[in-house]
Amino acid sequence: MSDLPAELVPLRPEQHDVVDLARAFAREEIRPRARAVDEADVETPWDLWRKAATVGITGFMLPKEYGGGGFTDVFTQCLVQEELCVGDLGIGNLLCSNGFFADPVLELGTEEQKQQWLTPLTGPGTPMTALATTEPGAGSDAASIVTTAHRTAGGYRLGGQKAWISNAGESEQYVVFAKTDPTRRSRGVSAFLLRRGTDGMTFGEPMRKMGQRAIVCREIFFEDAFVPEEHRLGAEGEGFHGPMRTFDVSRTVLGAAATGVARSAYEYARDYARERREFGKPIIEHQAVAFRLADMRTRVEQARLMTWRAARRLDAGLDATAEAAMAKLTASETAAYCTWAAVQTLGGWGYSREFPVEQWMRDAKLEEIEEGTSDIMRLLIARSL
Repeated sequence: MSDLPAELVPLRPEQHDVVDLARAFAREEIRPRARAVDEADVETPWDLWRKAATVGITGFMLPKEYGGGGFTDVFTQCLVQEELCVGDLGIGNLLCSNGFFADPVLELGTEEQKQQWLTPLTGPGTPMTALATTEPGAGSDAASIVTTAHRTAGGYRLGGQKAWISNAGESEQYVVFAKTDPTRRSRGVSAFLLRRGTDGMTFGEPMRKMGQRAIVCREIFFEDAFVPEEHRLGAEGEGFHGPMRTFDVSRTVLGAAATGVARSAYEYARDYARERREFGKPIIEHQAVAFRLADMRTRVEQARLMTWRAARRLDAGLDATAEAAMAKLTASETAAYCTWAAVQTLGGWGYSREFPVEQWMRDAKLEEIEEGTSDIMRLLIARSL
């Protein structure tokens, strides 16, 4: 695992410390467990979660006033996310998943809600959390969700179904999006805070996935599930447009995650090509291989710099919807290319589970789908033109 290009990143001492922590954790804890976690398929790696919580990784992005590490700037979050995902993409995304839950709470929540729901997400006993938006018939078009929240005495009754929810069933706390006014599309969406164990809230079996198996996904079913009014985030109808602003952050951070796995693939293929000999010399001396590695390195640098640019704009308070979309699009497609290129460089061994590159290729595909597909990213970029 290489160091960050320090000449481009004048970091504060505390930033160096958290990046070094993430790099060491990826090297010493994540990478040695990655293959076993992938083979386990639908088992959450609680041992890694607890170790990460103990050293502060699961809550480093939360504000200090709620017990977090205080690294609320997107740029630092990107640096840490890349390092963790160099170790393993799925595990890296898992360990930072509480940030995705926290974003809408920070965006829409009252001070009392922030204290109640974010403070528990720090320390060694940190629970997992989940964000429930996607439904069987509502993926890219999030405004078309059909899960409903009907007013009743003291709160709401939820009915409907969510699909592909990361950490569902394992998580203690959930942000759930539902229609309080089914006639208004996005302006009818509201957000609610729920706890596992809520009556009328049940979970499906783990969904078997192509990659990123560290994150177990399930369906969630709501049958007349009661939510107190004080657990609604923001006003009715604010559940879509408020959190939509946080998607710029999450997409940028996922750009860093994709850059991490692309970097892993490049470095692994480069080192292999230096050792593997064919036709009397290391294969890195063959132009076909060398040019492929050159393309990999170039694309990793492009993805990283575009991700950093989006992060810097967000931290400066500037609009970055197009930049975040460009960062995620570029980084996710770079991850897909670099992991494919790593398999190609290793040849038959790349296709074998004896080496990690085949897993990285499977893991990378999700980055072109989650938090908005590549098609949606291109749509957002086109709208900015």
